[in-house]
Amino acid sequence: MGVSLSLASARGIPPRVMALALGTVVLLAAMLAGILLGPARISPGGFLAVLQDLLGIAPLPDAFLRDAAVLGVIRAPRVLLGALVGAGLGVAGATMQGLFRNPLADPGLIGVSAGAALAAVAAIVLGGTVFGTAAGLLGLWLLPAAAFCGGLLATYAMERLGSVGGGADVATLLLAGVAVNAIATALTGVLIFMADDRQARDITFWTLGSLSGARWAHLPVLLVLVGLPMLILCTLARPLNALILGEAEAFHLGLRVDAAKRAAILLSAVAVAAGVGFTGLIGFVGLVVPHLLRLGFGADHRIVLPGSALLGAALLILADLAARSLAAPAELPVGVVTALLGAPFFLWLLRQRMAGAGP
Repeated sequence: MGVSLSLASARGIPPRVMALALGTVVLLAAMLAGILLGPARISPGGFLAVLQDLLGIAPLPDAFLRDAAVLGVIRAPRVLLGALVGAGLGVAGATMQGLFRNPLADPGLIGVSAGAALAAVAAIVLGGTVFGTAAGLLGLWLLPAAAFCGGLLATYAMERLGSVGGGADVATLLLAGVAVNAIATALTGVLIFMADDRQARDITFWTLGSLSGARWAHLPVLLVLVGLPMLILCTLARPLNALILGEAEAFHLGLRVDAAKRAAILLSAVAVAAGVGFTGLIGFVGLVVPHLLRLGFGADHRIVLPGSALLGAALLILADLAARSLAAPAELPVGVVTALLGAPFFLWLLRQRMAGAGP
């Protein structure tokens, strides 16, 4: 990326344009790979035939009916779900790193993931006993709805605990997030202890993350709850750039610091809670992607935020492709794949920081 950036600068291409163009190309390539590849391969001819049928250019030949079923029912909603959730995680991670001025921050720092996990586990274990009529009315929507509400409630608790004198001090917010995460994790452990064998399997499946439950009906909800907050977060690039200088300096530049911090936390919580509500817990996307962009294009959030959306979407789509291909016909949890990809990068980053701090 650094080489590409140097070449782009030499040719007069703005770095922001170059970053977004590369990110778009990577995302389109990932989406095409996610649609065509997997245990059931789709030929390019089959894909074009299905596309022509959808556009009304030519009727679908009988030979490609299977391809149309695989694409329409399984692959397309799964790839779009991965793109939306990955983009939300990427932007939320970049926002948290900018807000806390900590390159090791991720969306889980504000308690949203732990809160979503607690509520989801409660829905699995307690189910109809506690939720009663709501469980019957919501049906398959109970788990994502519970996870979404739990993530928001945990974030609200973190924000209230971290507010001092009406302001939101970053260090206090960080400590409050650690406390909320610890409490939610402990309560989740209690519920797991209460679970029977079937519930324990469901909990394990959800907490490891998967895109296998993708449905077309989920996408409009995610467009609102993930796509809209993500777009608004991208407009906070200048406030986050100002916060890099420090809160006092940002205030003297005219930034309403507390309002910007609260908006960043709330929007990140909504995007992440909605995403993990439908996919389960997926780690490292929000940590790795912003770092890759900063290594190649610098710390300007006008580049990092939209770039994190594009590369976060691409990374989760490719991780899901690996999850359903490596152990076919079985399927690995996508959270395991992202951890296997992200943990080595995290260790490399740690070594780089240690080397930079050395004598």
